[in-house]
Amino acid sequence: MIFSIRRTSKIRGVIMAETPTKPDFYDISPTIHEGIAVFPGDTAFSRKELMSFDGGSHLDLSTITTTVHLGAHTDAPSHYHKDGKSIEQRDLMLYMGPCQVITVRPEKKGRITKEHVATDIKAPRVLFRTDSFSNPDQWNDDFNSLSPELIDWLSSLGVRLVGIDTPSVDPSDSKDLPSHQALYRNDMAVLEGILLTEVPDGLYNLIALPLRIKGADASPVRAILLTLGDQS
Repeated sequence: MIFSIRRTSKIRGVIMAETPTKPDFYDISPTIHEGIAVFPGDTAFSRKELMSFDGGSHLDLSTITTTVHLGAHTDAPSHYHKDGKSIEQRDLMLYMGPCQVITVRPEKKGRITKEHVATDIKAPRVLFRTDSFSNPDQWNDDFNSLSPELIDWLSSLGVRLVGIDTPSVDPSDSKDLPSHQALYRNDMAVLEGILLTEVPDGLYNLIALPLRIKGADASPVRAILLTLGDQS
């Protein structure tokens, strides 16, 4: 979702047609609702209304049931390593700051390698756009993921967070989760399930803070990319 301010031009008292400006930020979080896809076998999102104005109550009140690996989310190291930190123990600075969006086109269901990266790495947070899971409400197993070698390489360049517009940095049928293990050994943060279909490649400021859920193995995030000035 794109958010921008539209400005009007005025010449000698005549208001000209509105001209769209560069968006102020991109919302890269899918809408959470009961139709959003989750990993097969995981707990789907549901919201139960407990009180409502329509039902004669003095307020609206609801409760939710869901996996914490929902929509745009971040895994805690405890999700993929027995000695890993839970989500409330993570450094929040990992999830905000300079960020780079890079489009890659690996083969169907393939892992992204550094050979797919056709640009220099210019930020400590890198998000990969694959368009291989463009509908967050429809599950498919053919999404792209990351190679562990790519994660090691990014870490060697000073990258602290990596993200992808698919449900996972490993394929859906992976059991040993090599890319998750690469995240652990490099102490890198991860974003999964983000939406990048409307985001041009380039540099941004990322904000994608996890909830402070004690002991949790992941958390949904509200991820946005703040646009910068002229990058030419």
